[in-house]
Amino acid sequence: MEPIHNATVYIVDDDSGVRDALAWLLRSRRLLSEAFASAEAFDARVARGFEVQSPSCVLLDVRMNGLSGLAMFEKLIAYGLLPTLPVIFLTGHADVPTAVASVKRGAFDFFEKPFSDNALVDRVVQALTQSAAALAQRSETTSLRIQLDGLTERERDVMRLVVEGLPNKLVADQLEISVRTVEVHRARVFEKMRVKSAVELANLLRIL
Repeated sequence: MEPIHNATVYIVDDDSGVRDALAWLLRSRRLLSEAFASAEAFDARVARGFEVQSPSCVLLDVRMNGLSGLAMFEKLIAYGLLPTLPVIFLTGHADVPTAVASVKRGAFDFFEKPFSDNALVDRVVQALTQSAAALAQRSETTSLRIQLDGLTERERDVMRLVVEGLPNKLVADQLEISVRTVEVHRARVFEKMRVKSAVELANLLRIL
């Protein structure tokens, strides 16, 4: 397995033996990890302006003293960290229904203890791959918003009508400007948005 560069797996479990075993397992597969003895400790970490900058995921025990894994998961949702920070629940048999419900809420997966080391690591890698894809999409969306901010109000008006499929003549009629002016604004919009056609522009805007 090729390592995922700059990836981090956060282990949240109140059992030190489980934390150590998981850290060793991940290390044996060339994956870096950071362990927390409670959901409260992990919450303190993510509540301090935490932002996912590189592929990451969480191995989260469902049942812990104090703040439960499920409550921590709800906090991660509230913080807006999913899907850049996928969550894999570690659960005992009695907590399986809870874990299944969490998957429906957006958790990446769950593993019932005792679990297969190979199967768990495979899913961790898949979660990290999802995280990387979500980070790439976030970056693309941020870049697109910056490009949109660079448009003038008139360029936005022209872009809206062009994306609706109107020809230059109808755009000019609706905005009460000349066709030549529409052509100039249209060219500037395409240049600023880095596209070559109205179809490409419309597809780009669907990302938002």
